[in-house]
Amino acid sequence: MVGAAVLVVDSKGNLLLQLRKDNGHWGLPGGSLEVMESLEDTAYRELLEETGLSAQALDFFGLFSGMEFHYIYPHGDEVYNVIAAFVCRAYEGELTAQSEEVSALRFFPLNALPERISGPDLPVIKRFIEERR
Repeated sequence: MVGAAVLVVDSKGNLLLQLRKDNGHWGLPGGSLEVMESLEDTAYRELLEETGLSAQALDFFGLFSGMEFHYIYPHGDEVYNVIAAFVCRAYEGELTAQSEEVSALRFFPLNALPERISGPDLPVIKRFIEERR
């Protein structure tokens, strides 16, 4: 499954995470590529749909794949994710959780992230933290 994820960073350097309804874990805004859509367009769309924020700019962060990105959804679908990750530092809009997929949205300091982070997002977040050091 090919998709995009967005690392939204506020002016204090905090990272936006969403509490997912499907697995009860925190994760990055993002989702699957739709037909005739670029990965960058997917990132812009998913960010707006899931958080209410409109990215003014996205910077490509990296392409992620491999065994760490094997995931079994709570309903049983099994996928191997290929994720294009983008960083967003400039955005506008009001933070609003999409009611179908997201229970909560919150900015976290990088040194105080929640324990339960969704599996496919964890390696992306870890690399982001490592590169910020």
